[in-house]
Amino acid sequence: MTLDPEGTLAIDPLLDDKATRIVVCCGSGGVGKTTTAAALGLRAAERGRKVVVLTIDPARRLAQSMGIDSLDNTPRRVKDIDDAAGGELHAMMLDMKRTFDEIVEAHADEERARAILSNPFYQSLSAGFAGTQEYMAMEKLGQLRSRDEWDLIVVDTPPSRSALDFLDAPKRLGSFLDGKLIRVLMAPAKVGGRAGMKFLNAGMSMMTGALGKLLGGQLLRDVQTFVAAMDTMFGGFRTRADATYKLLQAPGTAFLVVAAPERDALREAAYFVERLAAERMPLAGLVLNRVHGSGADALSAERALAAAEYLDEAHVENLAAARIVDQPGGKEDRRTTSAPGSPAAADAPSDPTAGRPDAHRLTAGLLRLHAERMQVVAREQRTRDRFTALHPEVAVTEVAALPGDVHDLAGLRAIGERLATGEPPPEAA
Repeated sequence: MTLDPEGTLAIDPLLDDKATRIVVCCGSGGVGKTTTAAALGLRAAERGRKVVVLTIDPARRLAQSMGIDSLDNTPRRVKDIDDAAGGELHAMMLDMKRTFDEIVEAHADEERARAILSNPFYQSLSAGFAGTQEYMAMEKLGQLRSRDEWDLIVVDTPPSRSALDFLDAPKRLGSFLDGKLIRVLMAPAKVGGRAGMKFLNAGMSMMTGALGKLLGGQLLRDVQTFVAAMDTMFGGFRTRADATYKLLQAPGTAFLVVAAPERDALREAAYFVERLAAERMPLAGLVLNRVHGSGADALSAERALAAAEYLDEAHVENLAAARIVDQPGGKEDRRTTSAPGSPAAADAPSDPTAGRPDAHRLTAGLLRLHAERMQVVAREQRTRDRFTALHPEVAVTEVAALPGDVHDLAGLRAIGERLATGEPPPEAA
């Protein structure tokens, strides 16, 4: 990836490049991957590309921000985008179980597919086996790419405790479906002749007896029935997992690591950058999301706090001067405490803070808020500096924090502008 002189990630050239066919947004949970993916998809579409965004369990408000009541396993066209450049935007949400069902239906005859889909073990596997969601995301990506209907696919990777699950899960599920336990359970069906079956039966009865105690007899029977029905498909899972993995390594794929300017998120991002390099995955750069700034950064936190303290002291002194007046002889002027409406009260000096906000205290409060913001800015900059010191080769773009949630296309468009420029758009500044 070509960097500008400041090492900033150039988003628009990446999206405009016709050779870029897949953009994968990855990173730890809660850093804004889904919003980033949607904003990239919208920006690419409005710049003339036919885009589909594959989101994984997005918040409902994000579907609504695209003008879609709900997302499902079928790409839905997003309306009301600026299509002057000839682009289109489609969006879909991965339905993990439905994608698994589609694989079965596509690679098994009708009778066998019916047996598999109704099998209790398959239903549990397809609905919640560890790694199934990540594997099915890769299956869906492979399906979308093979159809060649879109010239850009933007993928929002599944939320997980570790961003590395996205790369590991296809191999894990492929290994499970092609593993020793599965081969043992398939063995009776593969051994030919009575002699072979007799030889195997003794060992199998011991193993299945042990597994039956561990898993339960009914579950074991469900697993064996599932394995027998899926026999011809296991190699296909491994083959497709390998093919999709190679697709992720191929030219035309670009990974964007998304992170927040926080220590844990950037530590995870650094780990992912290293893993992508080890797996020879094409890294485009880092999106540093929700970065805070200040339009008055010439005033440091230290100077703001010192000024606030000075104003607090001045406020106390002014208040004391207004309320306490020394008389000759050192006595307190009691006219300041006379009852309202009395001659003494009428002659008393007025309180400068009465009837209007206290300018000193208000200004001091604002200065302290500014100091807190500058401390956040400094902490985020230190965190970024640590990352760039470890990975100076990684291009970075910063996305300034929005004042509220994204709830419409205009909000996604603003995020896209910030992704491309690293600054708030003029109307949002």
